This record gives sequence, structure tokens and C-alpha cells, in this order.
Amino acid sequence: MTMTGRQILSATGLAFVLSVVPTQVDASELSAGIGLGWIQSGTATRLAVSPHAGILWRTKSDITFHVRDLLSVVPPIQIGGAGVYNSAMVALGVGWENGDFSVGPSFAVYYMPACGSALCGRIAGMAAGVHAQTNAYVAGPLGVSVSANVDWIGGSSLVLPGYVSVLVVAGPVLRWSVK
Repeated sequence: MTMTGRQILSATGLAFVLSVVPTQVDASELSAGIGLGWIQSGTATRLAVSPHAGILWRTKSDITFHVRDLLSVVPPIQIGGAGVYNSAMVALGVGWENGDFSVGPSFAVYYMPACGSALCGRIAGMAAGVHAQTNAYVAGPLGVSVSANVDWIGGSSLVLPGYVSVLVVAGPVLRWSVK
């Protein structure tokens, strides 16, 4: 049986993820929340409502490994209409009893209104970037989350031929721990 290039790439990616996930996990946590903030793509800043969910694995040395998804919805109440910006990310970080901080690469898929220097219109595509997030738990499992993404929007769009997108949201977060 021969393996195709796609199968080899998939197997290599899976091996990498399994080698990065901490083997001596002390605890894992699920978290979910909703943020409110702003997304800037091109010259226009737009309101974003962002539900998010993630899983965190904590080692005995407080090093953390995160997998998260952040769906940002641009409400239709703004000029240009509605849009979506979905970011998936993996990250390494540090955790403590009442919080954590992490940073890592992200991958986004988007369809939203944007304005460049000369044109406004809809953009759609995929973007690679970096994600940082901190969670502070102030009342047991209830806390506050602040998340930031910086992604490179590229491609053949006439509206934004190559631009940086910045998303910053903050809001409540709830966690469930498993030891």
C-alpha cells in the first residue's frame, strides 16, 4: 500500500500534535464564553459579538496546551451588513489557579464587509495569524476573558488585496475542570 502526499501530510500533522500535547496532564478544562469587541479589517472598524469555546490541558509544571475556536459575528446593524469571522487556534501558555495566558498560531475563515483605501465591499477567504488570550477567574468557575487575533488577509480581493485584520474582544467566561 502506498501513501499519497495528502496522507503523509495528515499523518505528520497528527504525529506533531500528539508529540506536543503534554503526556503528564495534571488536569483538563473546558471553557466557553462570549465576548464583545471590535474587528478592524482595512480602514473600517466594526462591532463583533464573539462566542468562544476551548479545551486546555494543564501539566504539573503549569504549562498549558490550548485548542480554541472563536466565532465572531458582525451584526447586520452596521453599514455593510452582517459578517462572520471564525478563528481556530492552538496555543501554548502558562496557567495558575485562577487564570491562564496563552499565545499561538491561528487560522481564520471569513465572509464580511470591509473597506480598503479606495473600495468598500464584501471579502471572503482564509487567513493565517497569531492569537493571544488570557482568562482570569474571579468567582470560582466564572471569569473574564480577553482575546486578540492578528491575521493576514491576503488574496486577489479588489477591496483588500493584502491587509492585516485585528480582532480584540472581552467578556465573561465559564470553565469546567476535570482532574
